[in-house]
Amino acid sequence: MKSILIVDDNLVNLKQISAQLAGCYEVSLAKSGAIALQIGIQERPDLILLDVEMPGMDGFDTIARLKADPDLRHIPVIFLTSNYDPATEVKCLESGAMDFITKPANTEILRHRIELHLQFSAYQLHLENMVREMEDTIGISFAELVECKDYNIAGHVLRTGSYAELLAAGLFDAGRFPNELEAADIPLLKRAAPFHDIGKIGVSDVILLKRSALTEEEYREVRRHTLIGGRVLGAIYNRTPNQRYLKMAMLLAEGHHERYDGKGYPRGLAGDAIPVYCRIFAVANVYDACITDRVYRKGLGHEETCRVILEGRGTEFDPQVVDIFEQMQDRFAQLYAASHYSLNNQGWSFYHETNLSC
Repeated sequence: MKSILIVDDNLVNLKQISAQLAGCYEVSLAKSGAIALQIGIQERPDLILLDVEMPGMDGFDTIARLKADPDLRHIPVIFLTSNYDPATEVKCLESGAMDFITKPANTEILRHRIELHLQFSAYQLHLENMVREMEDTIGISFAELVECKDYNIAGHVLRTGSYAELLAAGLFDAGRFPNELEAADIPLLKRAAPFHDIGKIGVSDVILLKRSALTEEEYREVRRHTLIGGRVLGAIYNRTPNQRYLKMAMLLAEGHHERYDGKGYPRGLAGDAIPVYCRIFAVANVYDACITDRVYRKGLGHEETCRVILEGRGTEFDPQVVDIFEQMQDRFAQLYAASHYSLNNQGWSFYHETNLSC
């Protein structure tokens, strides 16, 4: 049964509307915008009926707060008011409301309008998820094709995204980087991760597939993949600026080889000048590079890989990111083991990546 949150400062109105919806929906009641926000966070209703005229935080203030919250902004809102005029209706719709109903509302009309917007919201969410899944599948497949030349990257691009998501969630829960890292960034980071080496499209296959050590000239050529990737993804993002994960992908592509001590490339950025997403991803990327088998060496193993990262605290890696990694290292091992088992069962082989730290 769908859930409806009714917000009105008049208790009589709350009881009346609740009675109109009884038996059709699970109903929650709020006598103020502030209470509505609290209930919204706790219960995540499927739709909100919101009074316009309320003391203190009125309906417009409330919907502005709802739309500013990444976890609540997608909940459809229908405004209710007894003072109808065209200017108010326009303001309601411009504020992000799906509809506008005058009070007292006819029961059949109220139920019909609610059901209409619930169906529309469900369909819109389905379309968004379908498009997102298609984008991610295309992006990962393209990253695999460009980056790896065989199926090893299938594991690499997915694992690094999962590691980065795990680290970002741990950092957020610990209250680290409060001015740089938001809850909404965490799933975006996972979506952006597969694109980090997309710039290899501009690097010679002869170099990328070389099984022996690279010359200095070849290594300089490989390093160019960060700038190439940043330019490619920047151009795509400029054409679709509403896709925030592409902006993050652009930052990762260019900055995932920067070092905390400023000795990385391509810009030689140091400390907080490196985007926080790149500082997080650097640990995820090196963990997978070190623990994975390459044609020129066996993987270092989990304990040795962790030692490499812990010893890089404050030089190669942001100390705060390493602190959280140290707390979560067992979960990294679990993610790798699950992915490694899945890939081997599908007959996928492992190949080396020439430009990783390990």
